[in-house]
Amino acid sequence: MAFSALLLTACTVGPAYHPPEPAMPAAWQESGPWRPAEPRDEVPRGAWWMVFGDPDLNRLEEQAMADNPGLRIASARVAQARAALGASRAEWLPRLDLAPSASRSRITFEQFGISEGITFNDFNFPLDLNYELDLWGRVRNSVKAAGAEAQASLADYRSGRLSLQAEVARTWFSLRAADSESILLQRAIDLRRENLKLVRSRYEAGETGKLDLTRAETELASAEAETKAVARGRASLVHALAVLTGQPASNFALPESPLELAAPAIAPGLPASLLERRPDVAAAERRMAAANARIGVAKAAFFPEVRLFGSAGFNSGEASDLFSWDSRTWALGPSISLPVFDGGRNRAGLRRAEAVWNETAADYRRTVLAAIGEVEDGLSGLRYLGGQAESLEKAVEAAEEAAGLSRKRYRAGLVSYLEVVDAERSMLLFQRQAARILGQRLETSAFLIKALGGGWDKGSI
Repeated sequence: MAFSALLLTACTVGPAYHPPEPAMPAAWQESGPWRPAEPRDEVPRGAWWMVFGDPDLNRLEEQAMADNPGLRIASARVAQARAALGASRAEWLPRLDLAPSASRSRITFEQFGISEGITFNDFNFPLDLNYELDLWGRVRNSVKAAGAEAQASLADYRSGRLSLQAEVARTWFSLRAADSESILLQRAIDLRRENLKLVRSRYEAGETGKLDLTRAETELASAEAETKAVARGRASLVHALAVLTGQPASNFALPESPLELAAPAIAPGLPASLLERRPDVAAAERRMAAANARIGVAKAAFFPEVRLFGSAGFNSGEASDLFSWDSRTWALGPSISLPVFDGGRNRAGLRRAEAVWNETAADYRRTVLAAIGEVEDGLSGLRYLGGQAESLEKAVEAAEEAAGLSRKRYRAGLVSYLEVVDAERSMLLFQRQAARILGQRLETSAFLIKALGGGWDKGSI
């Protein structure tokens, strides 16, 4: 019987797991000028943000990794999933329970016409064993499902960590771009104050009209108002970084620092590498494996459950004789439970398990498609932003030259102040656009690294 049971433990009901192979493009549409790369899982998933060469960003990333509450929540969920796996593995082993008891009872026999009763003691010290023979793979599939869920939880943690790192980088670059705008506006304010002095002196000397004076005052007030708007946006970004790094916003401050970084060139590698690198793709695949194993658990419910039970211990009516050899007791045997009528519960459970599998398979496909789309967005964004930055660089140079010439022409009395206003507005507009585009290029670089799964060292980018 024992040998037959061991042979039957090799029988496992439920479908074999074959993860789907989603259609992957052979190459990216927006390949750009980057060199080819072949990232693999063995590449360390380290401090990818160091490729930007910004010590302040490095400090913020480390602080976020240490203190972000959301990351701690994800870490606690990993611990929960691992504990659940340990509980599932425990079903492989027999269960032993020690359940000592003591009682004093009285029994009467009035129903037999005997008026006298019996009072007695009962001292019991049993060690009970219970073990399920996993004939149909219920335990094996349960352990597989719990193991896959633990791996999915770990992948969720890594995905959350990668998202947090990218969000810190993107918020930091937005902040630095706002600082660049603030500095440009402050320069514009200083310049317009000088212009106002010049226009006022010419107005007082009768060399120009009231219209030029009001225009100069309007332009100065407009620049000062824009500075307040940029400062408000900067404050929101500082508060966002405080939350991301796990710090109270009231006590968190960052000095103003202009954006003077270059966007790194990122090698995207092959599209199929997303299936290896993206932690969210890995989490979706592991949940498919867990759902597949649970179909096996649901199918095993249709078959008989065979358990071995045993008990050994001591039983006596006197405490002094409890552990004597003559008081020993034991029992051993199997038990079989066969589902006869359950009202459709097992069939409903199987249908539910199959529906969960269909859901996880669709979610896996959706995750892969979203990953491909994110990478394409990042690649196209960098390409178009790069071209825009080159055009803006030329526009800034031309606008600065035009503004300088217009001021000289105004001082010489050749043009009205309106030409100076138009030239300086254009210069400030293009300068601010260039600062924003640089910030967007750096933000898109961080987004692309996240979309590719992160984890490169400097030599891989």
